[in-house]
Amino acid sequence: MWTVLKGRVYNLSPYMKFHPGGVDMLMKAVGKDSTSLFNKYHAWVNAEFLLAKCLVGYIGESG
Repeated sequence: MWTVLKGRVYNLSPYMKFHPGGVDMLMKAVGKDSTSLFNKYHAWVNAEFLLAKCLVGYIGESG
């Protein structure tokens, strides 16, 4: 279950059971760039830290 967030590609599978909003909410991000969706609900959250172990790679310019 992959998504793109701020130019980074994440495999959300390991995080699914920990997401406070539940799996259904995360499924809205799967397979697409979820940056605007993330910013709408979690603009203050440090996703880079929280999802560091889920990082797969980058879209466009690296890091």
